[in-house]
Amino acid sequence: MSLQERVEEALNTLRPYLEADGGNVTIEEITSENVVRLRLLGSCASCSMSIMTFKAGLEQAIQKAVPEITAVEAINITDPNDPNATIPQRVN
Repeated sequence: MSLQERVEEALNTLRPYLEADGGNVTIEEITSENVVRLRLLGSCASCSMSIMTFKAGLEQAIQKAVPEITAVEAINITDPNDPNATIPQRVN
């Protein structure tokens, strides 16, 4: 099984939870340094809890299932520790 397939398999364990809230995730790329770059989709891209979902869910699931992955990045969320961070607000 390829590296990409193994990462997809790890993501598939969490997709039902993301989809239940109107979201999803895709792999944008896996770099030559084994860094996975993800894009959060749907409500996950604008949810104020997206950073928690990413850190506590997606990142951990990938690194546990595919130990040769060196890092996991989400390309469309902002780190809350960044002084220039803008936390997405939910639109009602």
